Amino acid sequence: MNIFADFQQRLTACLLALQSEGKLPQGLDFSRVVVEPTRDASHGDMAANAAMVLAKQAGLRPRDLAETIATRLAAEPGIAKAEIAGPGFINLTLEHAVFADVLRAVLGAGTDYGRSQAGAGEPVNIEYVSANPTGPMHVGHCRGAVFGDALASLLAFAGWQVAREYYINDAGAQVDVLARSAYLRYREALGETIAIPEGLYPGDYLKPVGEALAKEHGPALLNMPEERWLPLVRTAAIDAMLAMIKDDLASLNIRHEVFFSERTLQMPVDHVGATIAELRARGIVYEGRLEPPKGQPIDDWEDREQTLFRATAFGDDVDRPLLKSDGSYTYFASDIAYHRDKFARGFKEMIDVWGADHGGYVKRMSAAVKALSGGEGHLDVKLCQLVKLMRDGEPVKMSKRSGDFVTLREVVDEVGRDAVRFMMLFRKNDAPLDFDLAKVREQSKDNPVFYVQYAHARCASAFRQAEKAFPDRDFSPQALAAADLALLSDEAERGLMLRIAQYPRLVESAASSHEPHRIAFYLYELASDFNALWTRGGKDQPHLRFVNDTDPSLTSARLALVHSLRCALGSGLAILGVSAPDEMR
Repeated sequence: MNIFADFQQRLTACLLALQSEGKLPQGLDFSRVVVEPTRDASHGDMAANAAMVLAKQAGLRPRDLAETIATRLAAEPGIAKAEIAGPGFINLTLEHAVFADVLRAVLGAGTDYGRSQAGAGEPVNIEYVSANPTGPMHVGHCRGAVFGDALASLLAFAGWQVAREYYINDAGAQVDVLARSAYLRYREALGETIAIPEGLYPGDYLKPVGEALAKEHGPALLNMPEERWLPLVRTAAIDAMLAMIKDDLASLNIRHEVFFSERTLQMPVDHVGATIAELRARGIVYEGRLEPPKGQPIDDWEDREQTLFRATAFGDDVDRPLLKSDGSYTYFASDIAYHRDKFARGFKEMIDVWGADHGGYVKRMSAAVKALSGGEGHLDVKLCQLVKLMRDGEPVKMSKRSGDFVTLREVVDEVGRDAVRFMMLFRKNDAPLDFDLAKVREQSKDNPVFYVQYAHARCASAFRQAEKAFPDRDFSPQALAAADLALLSDEAERGLMLRIAQYPRLVESAASSHEPHRIAFYLYELASDFNALWTRGGKDQPHLRFVNDTDPSLTSARLALVHSLRCALGSGLAILGVSAPDEMR
């Protein structure tokens, strides 16, 4: 039940009625008219901007138009007051019955409350993590992994058909470096003393790979030239690294449905060459020479005739090379072919989650998707800023396992999956994040994940108290839906009902903007409102306690509120991939 969408529809009907009566001109654009929560509770429950955005089109003064609209809205069922504020905003105060209907809707829906069909079943491909398969996941990968996974859950909850995808970068020079590093560990496993030269991977995580190779091949690889052992070791090392990465991701409850190998873009069929040929036939690829860069250097500029993608025709700053001077494909050429494959699989909507260091790549990739899809496809690149790992305010830099970075698994093992996931989402993805290992273990309001989970556990505690106080009373959702909800008369209770009522609107807006952090922010605000009211009832205002030992009717009404709040908390936590405990240890 989305009361904001409902009242927006009513506002639109009101505007159409005013047009039919000749009080508003025909042909007005209603697309910018919105009904949204007020920023200040003293201004009512909802605010409408209709007069502000329509006045100029209608040739009327905003306050005069606001008066006309407000008079009509005040007569609508469920609206207690419609008042004009400032230059022409319309503030609406709702009748209590509206919030009672919201609670009953939540009691019926449970943790499906807020689920939407806004996506209308449209397919969307979300590619996230996609770390090079050269070692364990580090804490820098963690943010993109959690963000992508939560965004996928959010879009699925809001009605999109979501595919979660991991792009395996297994065709570049880095996997040959991996193979040579693993080969050294193979020699070590056979008893040789090794020294790891600069440029190879030094971490102990490759020792099991070397041991497995020694067990499978014995000393046979030692007698092979590099061109024979390299592909064998490379395949074994990539498989082992992918198994490690999947295990690391599973510790965060992250599982992809598709693992797409970059190598398959060229073997056994050359899909990259086919993509270039297709774009050339459409005049989007040509042979030309790039002008020398002005100002900021361009990393792929060469002073030669070369094969270029006409990126400037689709919003990029310069055209982009597709072949290197040695005739091999650029990374960009492979990426175009990869996104062409996504489009061919039926994904017009694509979301890529990248690290902030790839920001300069966004324009060219967006241009490529426009070109290869004929304008039908859309790519939204979400950049995740760096995570600074701290302990009591001091940077944490080293890892025993990897040798030079802190692994994702080490962080999860220390503070737990829930803390990692929630805190990675408690900042917008493009804002830097300080993650303090000590802070997220505190049991206080300063630890957001604890505070939200504590609120959920308190909800369960209220029911346990009620069942003890009234052992013969039915506190099931069905029974609570019949409670006298008019008894919820305190302003704080009304504030909680309004906050719960905002959840479906928030889900849709967070999904459409691809911003799962908004769910985390909402949960913290909801928990804060609830915990504040709980504290008031436990201290100097016992009449506000959710369980009143002498008034079963009031207890039932308040438990209807508590259960609804628990459903909203549980729903939001599920989207974020965080558990909703009934007890805190």
